[in-house]
Amino acid sequence: MAQGMRRQPKVDLDSGVEDATLLILEWLGDQGVGAMIRVDAERVRDGRPAWTFAASGGPLDGGMRADGASVAECMGRALLQLREAGLVVPF
Repeated sequence: MAQGMRRQPKVDLDSGVEDATLLILEWLGDQGVGAMIRVDAERVRDGRPAWTFAASGGPLDGGMRADGASVAECMGRALLQLREAGLVVPF
């Protein structure tokens, strides 16, 4: 199946992941992963998903990025990608 044709897994927007975001970033740093989350005001004005999570290094092969319309959506997508890469975040 082509990369753009993959089905997107469901993200649990009610998981409270936005409350644990700083703990997740700190845990990733302890694992040797550089990570950040940011909001882009221009994308907010344009009605596009404004939140971005990016990570690289440590046990990750290459970098990764997840975008979302909210912190919960962005971090939910990021956690799914981290699990797919073999890095299970304990939050």
